[in-house]
Amino acid sequence: MKKKPKAVQPTKVYAGVLRRLGAWLYDLLIVVAILMLAGGIAMAVVASLQYLGVVDTSGYQDVGEYLGKHPIAGILYPGYLTVVIVAFYAYFWCQSGQTLGMRAWKLRVQNADGSNIGFTQALIRMATSAFGLGNFIALFGKDKKAFQDLMAECEVIVLPKVN
Repeated sequence: MKKKPKAVQPTKVYAGVLRRLGAWLYDLLIVVAILMLAGGIAMAVVASLQYLGVVDTSGYQDVGEYLGKHPIAGILYPGYLTVVIVAFYAYFWCQSGQTLGMRAWKLRVQNADGSNIGFTQALIRMATSAFGLGNFIALFGKDKKAFQDLMAECEVIVLPKVN
């Protein structure tokens, strides 16, 4: 009786710094486009509120200056844009393990067991990434983990090529 050969488990290939930065650059372009859309929506909302008489922008040159310099709007608007960025990354990391830039560079963020990271891990990853500078720590470790990966207890792997 012949024994069945054991299935070979593919070894994980951890993402290097150049791949990480390539994906980060792709995502940066996407995030800028999303922020432009979100900014346009915010300006349209304020302009509508101005038209209805709810908001007074008379002391400001335009709606953009109002959003940037008004004591309350100057706090709410950057907070709104921050929520948009956090939502972008958290959604993609938690749902599929990949942002659009990571998909282009064949990268995936995941837990050690291969499952998607959770929302709390996504927040920790964002808070500790230092706008991408945390990736440079990946140059020094054998498993190429970035600072944000260590802090969020996750990993970024290179996906195998699909035939």
